[in-house]
Amino acid sequence: MITLPVPSRWGVSADVGGRPLIWGTVVFNSIEGNKINGTINFRGAPIPIQGYWTENSRQISFDSPYATFAGNLFIYDDPPISTRHYLINGRLSMKPTSMLAGEYGTWVASTNAYISGGGQSASQEQMPPVGAFTTSDYAEGAPHR
Repeated sequence: MITLPVPSRWGVSADVGGRPLIWGTVVFNSIEGNKINGTINFRGAPIPIQGYWTENSRQISFDSPYATFAGNLFIYDDPPISTRHYLINGRLSMKPTSMLAGEYGTWVASTNAYISGGGQSASQEQMPPVGAFTTSDYAEGAPHR
């Protein structure tokens, strides 16, 4: 069973080289085997991404023309509101094609899904970080910050 929902749209924020947060969206269109395809959009135009998803460890890595992203998936169930929060956080490194080439940073992405039957996940005992909620708002089209 693939725990990474596809197709799915996620709100994403990134901090690169200590610079302020950048907001955008990432879309995971498909997973075939362990290969993932989609797009990332920080500036108004979707950019293709390709990478890998490892189900056993819940790790994802993908490349865009400008950066390499790697992170881990966490799942938080919230039965009172029948919602499953998906959260990926990790590190990124900027490629030579970027104006920020050689810089490193962090990123967080989140999306939500409706759950029925009140399923529980292994991470239920802790609340997700606030980034899970703000990036979800962005994915749902909240006003620009």
